[in-house]
Amino acid sequence: MFKKEDQKYNLISYINEEDDLTLREVLLDRLNFSVRYASKLKRFKTVTVNKNFKKLDKKVKKGDLIEVEIQEDMANFAPQDLNLNIIYDDFDLIMVDKPPFMVVHPTKSHFENTMANGVTDYIVKKGEDVKIRFVNRLDMNTSGLVIVAKNPFAQHVLSSEMKSEDFEKKYITVVKGIVKDDENTINEPIYRTTDDSVKRVVDERGQESITHYKVLERLNDATVVEVKLETGRTHQIRVHMAHIGHPIIGDELYGFVDENLIKRQALHAYGLKFKQPRTKELLEFKAEIPEDMKMLIEKLR
Repeated sequence: MFKKEDQKYNLISYINEEDDLTLREVLLDRLNFSVRYASKLKRFKTVTVNKNFKKLDKKVKKGDLIEVEIQEDMANFAPQDLNLNIIYDDFDLIMVDKPPFMVVHPTKSHFENTMANGVTDYIVKKGEDVKIRFVNRLDMNTSGLVIVAKNPFAQHVLSSEMKSEDFEKKYITVVKGIVKDDENTINEPIYRTTDDSVKRVVDERGQESITHYKVLERLNDATVVEVKLETGRTHQIRVHMAHIGHPIIGDELYGFVDENLIKRQALHAYGLKFKQPRTKELLEFKAEIPEDMKMLIEKLR
């Protein structure tokens, strides 16, 4: 059992609920730590039972207080005040509404003004020594919700949950042409033809990829579509919508480009629903459609 008031980003506090389990079993099966991280805890002696160090193979009792201290150096991202829209923050995660044209993680060509720089500035000002980890990532030209984990526990739990049906990911996109079906499912495998290829294709050699879509509004030779992802492949929505003959407007790689309409792909990660890693309370987030997509829809009406 987790008492919410006892939790910190760098301290996991858990009251054991069962007898006859070893400390290792509690860490792996009840707290969902990875085997690798449990080994790290053993090595650095950062897990205690009733405030005393205990070996992982020792039994724990019902009611024992198990505390895991998380000791990490911050990642080497330069803090920059980028006025990020941070819509939620607790002891495990930060939720950011990413604007279009912002890179999530620094690269050789984008080493500053990234989300990582902005989030680092935010946590430095809060006085938290957090090694930030991105649970989901969006392309530079996709806007919307990005989850930042504050510790390896949250990252492991959320990354595992993302593969389950309980983790809901919704997008809004504007595609070329009039989509005939009010709603449908695209179940087509997505494949990367070569290791250095950026582009993906629908190919039977690929990974299972499932996209559910629903028409929100039909416009002038375009359609506003809500997309719900069942799997999370790279470029999945972009590949699947192009495959059914309705590429995303503004998508340079798979789509239909007209810079008079919009200067990026009209794709926005607008909804996420999942359980908080420790308390298991249901968290639901919505990110309003950005101005450039609103203007696109108005033009096409």
